[in-house]
Amino acid sequence: MTERLYYSDAYLTTFSATVVALDDNGRRVYLDRTGFYPTSGGQPHDLGRIGGVAVTDVIDEDDRVAHVLAEPLRVPPGATVEGVIDVARRFDNMQQHTGQHLLSALFADSFGWPTVSVHFGDETSTVDIAGTGLDNDVLRDAEARANAIIFENREVSVGFEDAATAVGLRKPSDRDGTLRIVTIDRLDRSACGGPPVRHTGEIGNLLLRRAERTKGNTRVEFMCGMRAVRRARLDAELLTTAARVFTAAPDDVPALVEKQQQRTLDLERENRRLATELARYDARARWEAAMPDAAGVRRIRIEHESGPVKEVEPLAQALTALGHILVLITSASPAGVMLACSVETNVDAGQTLRAALATVGGRGGGSPRLAQGSLPDAHAIPSLATILGFHS
Repeated sequence: MTERLYYSDAYLTTFSATVVALDDNGRRVYLDRTGFYPTSGGQPHDLGRIGGVAVTDVIDEDDRVAHVLAEPLRVPPGATVEGVIDVARRFDNMQQHTGQHLLSALFADSFGWPTVSVHFGDETSTVDIAGTGLDNDVLRDAEARANAIIFENREVSVGFEDAATAVGLRKPSDRDGTLRIVTIDRLDRSACGGPPVRHTGEIGNLLLRRAERTKGNTRVEFMCGMRAVRRARLDAELLTTAARVFTAAPDDVPALVEKQQQRTLDLERENRRLATELARYDARARWEAAMPDAAGVRRIRIEHESGPVKEVEPLAQALTALGHILVLITSASPAGVMLACSVETNVDAGQTLRAALATVGGRGGGSPRLAQGSLPDAHAIPSLATILGFHS
């Protein structure tokens, strides 16, 4: 059984321990005691060094803690080694961990939304709560309340109590025996094995970035301490850059972006209208230039230089609207094909193209009036055109 030193002292940065066992040619190390926190409860593991060798992973194996090293630890079982914990990473994780306790307690007490699950990431963390209706006003309010508690610098303490007699826990524990309980003064008591800070002031600050619906709950993205400072700085720089593009003040950017977006939508709508009108003129010229066969059906082949054949669909639609026509559109890059048939031809575009594509290793289909597909490469286009009756 590994004695877990972080249970009683989250600020421990160095310790000595005895090597109990080695595995994986010395890359997996078991100690009689450790200050390294393993991945647990969604919180990332510590990093650091053992006996001068870098620790890359720490794994909770129930009674034991396994330390995975970058290189073999070249000492025998029974040897004493020194463990050194990456302080910056540990303290950052402690800030996020304690900030989550605070945030979960606040959501439950102030809004009646209990926490469902938590995830701690390298850059941001999330808490899923059983509640809906978290708009920007609610997020702003929750963030202000959380930071007010942080600024009060309330004590955060760790204690050990018997599960049978422990009362006032935010979430009842299903474990027996001794519970490790993390308490935020006048706010929260939770059974937890993670390392917290000693006072809420050490969280630094708490930033709520966004909330989104997920599986009937709401996921809130948050970050604490220097993570929040770095993110706020980056957000400010991004906003300033956008403001420079608009030659405006940062506060005016949202309205200007919305205005620009509407202008883009209007231009796209006008572009589609003009493209449709141009396609009608082009279609009339092509239709009149094509010679009808004995049945009065015109065949027009269009070779699209590059891009999806879908881009030429307005022209195909305009041509079929003129009647008595079959239209074949091909593109070499990407290798694709479109077949359009007016109703008077009695040709089913979907069935006809699907059968033709099968003979050249392509795939596709569609409706009786319009179908499209893909080809293995451009070399299949001449054969496909011949099969469909469009000769060069």
